Amino acid sequence: MTLGLSILDQSTIASGRGADAAIQETLALARLADQWGYGRYWLAEHHNSDSHAGSAPEMLVAAIAATTARIRIGTAGVMLPHYAALKVAEQFKVAEAIAPGRIDLGVGRAPGSDGRTAFALNPRANEAADNFPNQVMDLLGWLGDGLPEGHPFRAVAANPQVPGRPQVWMLGSSDYGAQVAAYFGLPYCFAHFISDRGSEQVTALYREGFRPHPDHPGRLAAPHCALGVFALTAETEAEAWRLYKSRELWRLYRDTGRFPPLPSVEEAEAYPFTEAERAHLAPIRAKALVGAPEQVKAKLEALAAAHGVQEVAVLTPCHDPAARQRSYRLLAEAFGLGARPVAAAAA
Repeated sequence: MTLGLSILDQSTIASGRGADAAIQETLALARLADQWGYGRYWLAEHHNSDSHAGSAPEMLVAAIAATTARIRIGTAGVMLPHYAALKVAEQFKVAEAIAPGRIDLGVGRAPGSDGRTAFALNPRANEAADNFPNQVMDLLGWLGDGLPEGHPFRAVAANPQVPGRPQVWMLGSSDYGAQVAAYFGLPYCFAHFISDRGSEQVTALYREGFRPHPDHPGRLAAPHCALGVFALTAETEAEAWRLYKSRELWRLYRDTGRFPPLPSVEEAEAYPFTEAERAHLAPIRAKALVGAPEQVKAKLEALAAAHGVQEVAVLTPCHDPAARQRSYRLLAEAFGLGARPVAAAAA
């Protein structure tokens, strides 16, 4: 099976540039990805962050949907406990009207922020996460499955009424999301770039527990799994590893509870790493999907095969937006994307 290749974009803020620049860089890259043949372009959700500008992925989905022609556009994802399921359904039905047959609605349970911000978004945040499966059921109901008899909002319609429906995906970095996706018969994407601990077991758990729902057109007949991965390439292996330095320093910041803008390569090269910090980063570097295009292609294919997944969504934060664009273009060329047919929906 040919491996599906997509883009995951966190609208990363780079040091020395503002969040507005990060949003513009996202819009520019999405238009290029449409031309290069990527299957999907997914937007992440983060709040109260100096690292990522994508606080409203549904807005970016609409903007990209209106300015592209063939690529699927979606979220990775909407953090559902922050919101009412009805409102999310209506937002993505609008997106479906903008780009019929090209909308993915990835949802997750994590806050995408700190605890205080989660309560600012939803004053009942302490109980919202526990209600996540019910929210997913309501979301699917308003997208076309219908709400069950006795549901207090059964008579409430999610508008606009459109012929198609977004493809709902479940996202996660633990086995919880895998189990929810399997129960509802939804495609699942594991956030390998957040944590690869036990990742092969998680994707196996999803496949083993998958339940088809033949009576619901928005569900799948068989499991369909993807990985969200960090990967970076350049014309040469040496250049790719040079560019990786800024991500490596940012990863150190993240792992020590700091979330600043992405440092430049020069800032990373000037950083005085301690021996303990180098030791922490060494195993991450050893497994990093970095190198020349054919090297990264081989690493992605091996990782996908080990996890039994059909797609990878590649995250490539670079301080230099031109280097990020070049990485995605080279990867598209290595996979021969321009010669492939338009990606179909998972369903």
